[in-house]
Amino acid sequence: MKAFVFPGQGAQFVGMGKDLYDNNHKAKELFEKANDILGYRITDIMFNGTDDDLRQTKVTQPAVFLHSVITALCATPTDNPEENRPRMMAGHSLGEFSALTVAGALSFEDGLRLVYARAMAMQKACEAQPSTMAAIIALPFEKIEEICEAVSKQGDKGVVVPANYNCPGQLVISGNVEAINEACEQLKAAGAKRALPLKVGGAFHSPLMQPAKDELQEAIEKTEFHEPICPIYQNVDAKPHTDPAEIKANLIAQLTASVRWAQSVENMIADGADDFTECGPGKALQGMIAKISKDVTAHGVA
Repeated sequence: MKAFVFPGQGAQFVGMGKDLYDNNHKAKELFEKANDILGYRITDIMFNGTDDDLRQTKVTQPAVFLHSVITALCATPTDNPEENRPRMMAGHSLGEFSALTVAGALSFEDGLRLVYARAMAMQKACEAQPSTMAAIIALPFEKIEEICEAVSKQGDKGVVVPANYNCPGQLVISGNVEAINEACEQLKAAGAKRALPLKVGGAFHSPLMQPAKDELQEAIEKTEFHEPICPIYQNVDAKPHTDPAEIKANLIAQLTASVRWAQSVENMIADGADDFTECGPGKALQGMIAKISKDVTAHGVA
């Protein structure tokens, strides 16, 4: 059974989407529509900018969203045989907006506007206080959860929480800088192979994103959602959803909740998925899926 998955922030690269723009009329129309909606030519930065240009918050998230959504829409023409359509979808963090758009729960225009609003709200929250994230390698999820809880309870260094359950042996933590540093030391002492601080702007998927959540909630509540063409396995609970009200509530909760990616993929496999197509830049999700299960295939768009 086919499944589509969509990457999150960090998958961007200079030149992303240029082949699509140059060689596919439908893709070019969508990219130009995006330029109009955003009020600046994001395509110029995606195709010809620098790495630093592409790392700007107002660019990064819309760029990954656009590459992912347009890749998927151009790979699934309306005359495709029914059996070739995905039966379920999921997206990693930002990628959830891509999945919802491709599945028809959001219009292309509304999906892009929400992603841009999300990016700007997250940037504000990041600037409000020093915060960061770190990747923890080769330590059981339960041990990481235990140490994060203990550090947070100390109270003097701030909060640190599990943010991204990526795959067995890889979990990203998120929180105040001092709390992250303390947790990393304790996690290494507990046997983690690596505790690697990430070059990110802030503590995504942690309580420190509450101001961004409040701001994005207003935008989401004003946006019309529809029933998707297939179930969307959402980050906050790793379960399939088709009800627009449930999807909205989960999307609002996402910014301060953990991304349960490993659990989502496991549930998709349990429900019959055996062929995963990563739609968007990079191959990060393919690597994660390969570590979650050796019994399924994971690839990019052909």
